[in-house]
Amino acid sequence: MIIRKLFKFENAHIVRFCSSKRCRTSIHGHSYKAEVLLKSDFLDNAGMVYDFGLMKKNIKTIIDSFDHSTTIYSLDNKEYIDDIKKHSARWVSIPVNPSAEQFCRIFFVIIDTLLQNTIMQNAEQGVTLDSIIVHETDTGYAQCFKQDAYNENMGIISLDNIVFSDAIIDEWEDKNLFDKIKTKTKILNPKEV
Repeated sequence: MIIRKLFKFENAHIVRFCSSKRCRTSIHGHSYKAEVLLKSDFLDNAGMVYDFGLMKKNIKTIIDSFDHSTTIYSLDNKEYIDDIKKHSARWVSIPVNPSAEQFCRIFFVIIDTLLQNTIMQNAEQGVTLDSIIVHETDTGYAQCFKQDAYNENMGIISLDNIVFSDAIIDEWEDKNLFDKIKTKTKILNPKEV
């Protein structure tokens, strides 16, 4: 069975090297929708794949980190990167160009790693990430599956090369959340949300 949870975030970026002149030469933003699809062949004690309330914890924290933020391609022009960091408290640096496709892959790798290292407390079993869908506009979206997220032909997504600004981390309930995900430290789900 597959369940789907929709999250929304506002984000600005420049997508270098794309065909659209406006997109590659100007900072612009989108009202994104990110869908997280989880699957399992089992149901928990409540008859659920995974409680939507649990998805509002760490998964939401990660996606919300991109809200009202500027996403920076770490290989972009140094002067541009420094200016963004100087004038924007909320920024995320990623090792790939910030297209809808790459947002899908970034979210997939982070959430997949998070789920693999989450200790469940309500008899959840075999819960895995099926896919991520990122709607960049009302008419355009990208969908990423595991084979896409870890496809070296599309660029390697290393968690060590993702950086959240201090202003973002300061808003997290667990200030060490991303460090725990990167180091694959076990994260205990709450018994109640």
